[in-house]
Amino acid sequence: MEKIPMTPAGFAALESELKNLKSVERPAIIQAIAEARELGDLSENAEYHSAREKQSFIEGRIKELEGILSLADVINPAKLSGAIKFGAKVTVVDEDTDEEKTWQIVGEHEANIEAGLLNIKSPIARALIGKDEGDSVEVRTPGGERSYEILKIVYS
Repeated sequence: MEKIPMTPAGFAALESELKNLKSVERPAIIQAIAEARELGDLSENAEYHSAREKQSFIEGRIKELEGILSLADVINPAKLSGAIKFGAKVTVVDEDTDEEKTWQIVGEHEANIEAGLLNIKSPIARALIGKDEGDSVEVRTPGGERSYEILKIVYS
């Protein structure tokens, strides 16, 4: 299996979610199933079927998180420098609109574009990898062709 690159913060967030599912959500749903069973006929018991469905989702998510975490390759960006690579916080300016944006290049399981966390497999991240401050990059995005100038690269 291929290792999954991840920042320490992304690894901690997934670990926290897994711990919550195992110690809070799983016991709560087991209790809900037990209470629904006490209501009698299971074939027409909506609460029971809803709780079983939720239990199935929780168990699936636990297995998924355990798999991701077992393959995680935690990379500390603070120990890196130089051209853009995994973990870099990159400030760019859109050469057409002069709009500045800052993204951190992270693994796919911690990516959240609204929070400025850019999936390493995204077209923008792939275009930025290996570039330096002052470089311009052309990116083909779903919204069309974009040009960005790299203003700043920070590893922290």
